[in-house]
Amino acid sequence: MNVGMSRPFRSSKAILFDLDGTLVDSAPDITAAVNELLASRELPPLRLDQVKAMIGGGVRKLVERAFAASGAPLLGSALDEANRAMAPIYRRHLTGLTRLMPGVREVLTHFHLSGIAMGVVTNKPQLAAREILLHFGLTEHLGAIVGGDAVTSLKPAPDALLLALDQLQVEPRDTLMVGDSGADVVAARAAGMPVILLRGGYTQIAVEELGADLVCDGLLDLPSAMRRLQDAA
Repeated sequence: MNVGMSRPFRSSKAILFDLDGTLVDSAPDITAAVNELLASRELPPLRLDQVKAMIGGGVRKLVERAFAASGAPLLGSALDEANRAMAPIYRRHLTGLTRLMPGVREVLTHFHLSGIAMGVVTNKPQLAAREILLHFGLTEHLGAIVGGDAVTSLKPAPDALLLALDQLQVEPRDTLMVGDSGADVVAARAAGMPVILLRGGYTQIAVEELGADLVCDGLLDLPSAMRRLQDAA
């Protein structure tokens, strides 16, 4: 579904992937971390679907949304303190319940053998992102891993994408962004690159309505989706 490319699509030299909801289904682990934090404040747990709707703005925003949903909203220094308390809890819940999205290994291997550089850009803290990718043995295919704490502004700002491009030594016009949310689209547009969204991620808005150049069902459809973009350019 082509919804208006920002520029003619060329054969990509590089691909940047979002992490949560794109390469991994981390919502169960994130839910466990959120509920451990809430339990420490004697607040009731949240459901998986509730927490999944909160993912996407970084850990601090996750904490803010979780306390608001629990009926105990936090502001200012109280939110700062809860965010600090979340840090070690979050690190304990990175890989126990997290699973790869279907097709990740096959697709990354395909692009690696095709000579396409790849990176991950995520609002998740960088060490957490790297630990997850190491756990699943994916780092050998990645020339850049940029977390939210490595840049000044989180997605939807383009900072993480631009840093990854610098590390991969490629230009925006030669790079494709692959994600699952509106933040990925806005960041890609601001960085000057085309973007494909995958269904089945964590966005609460239908992916067809988010303004991507193309939407596909999953990672296994990505190579053919890229060919369709080239044919339509």
